[in-house]
Amino acid sequence: MRHGSIPGAQGRVLTLSLLGDPVLHTPCEEVTDFGPQLARLVEDMFATMYAAQGVGLAANQVGQSLRVFVYDCPDDEERRHVGHLVNPRLVEADGLLLRGPEGCLSLPGLEAGTERYDHAIVEGSTLDGELVRVHGTGFFARCLQHECDHLDGGVYADRLKGWRHRRVMRQAARASWGR
Repeated sequence: MRHGSIPGAQGRVLTLSLLGDPVLHTPCEEVTDFGPQLARLVEDMFATMYAAQGVGLAANQVGQSLRVFVYDCPDDEERRHVGHLVNPRLVEADGLLLRGPEGCLSLPGLEAGTERYDHAIVEGSTLDGELVRVHGTGFFARCLQHECDHLDGGVYADRLKGWRHRRVMRQAARASWGR
């Protein structure tokens, strides 16, 4: 039997910030107020992530320049990881450096082979300020690194080089949302 509510069930779907929006390219601010507004933001972020069929979402992707992200992401063994992190810090990214397909809700419909490590550890807090450490492997490690990049003011396209970067930027410019 499930205890507690399903994340996002009480949330409202927010508008996504798209590539080119300055909020996506500015490092986010530390959260200092762990009150009801933060809980509401996290609930709304889950609702937005699920509505957009994503596996992770950072606060700046919904226009809030705060160090917060949510996730509902499988690892390579199909174990589901669901949660949120406030003021997260990527403390370890190691193992194999793999190029794999990566997309982003802020670049809808686009994808590119992006290099990420297959192991990551992120430390942060819960909504209650409790310190937590999240370990990720495989696809979940990719998700953790991707969301931490967002909070530092980056998108996956920033990690691309050469023809991969040029291709994604051309596709973004041609996309209906990129005009």
